[in-house]
Amino acid sequence: MTSKEYLNQAFRIDRRILAKTEQLESLRAVMVRTSKALTGMPGNPNKDRSQLEETMVKALELERMIKEDTERLMDLKREITLAVREVDDVQCQMLLELRYLCFRTWEEIAAELDCSVRNVHFMHGRALGMVKVPKK
Repeated sequence: MTSKEYLNQAFRIDRRILAKTEQLESLRAVMVRTSKALTGMPGNPNKDRSQLEETMVKALELERMIKEDTERLMDLKREITLAVREVDDVQCQMLLELRYLCFRTWEEIAAELDCSVRNVHFMHGRALGMVKVPKK
């Protein structure tokens, strides 16, 4: 695994968490609509109730997955922080933290470091060469 692939893991987990959170919000909206239907006109309550129960089970499963991914993200960020601290150049450390722990864009990093985007890309290549990927 290259240093860039290693560092990018946190970003990918973060995006998965966001996607699952959006799915969970959608399921919750369905549950609200379904529960409102239960209080409406008389009908076959078992049909709607089973749909609501199925949706609730899916929501609980998504919540569990989000929790697991969040725990993994926190562990990985801790690990990445330790790897970044091993980089000798303070400017490169800051760049790596902004990019791989704060998920900032190149433009935001350039503004933060008070340099051009081109210089940030050059420094990024140098910084990646200084990262020691932990052996698993």
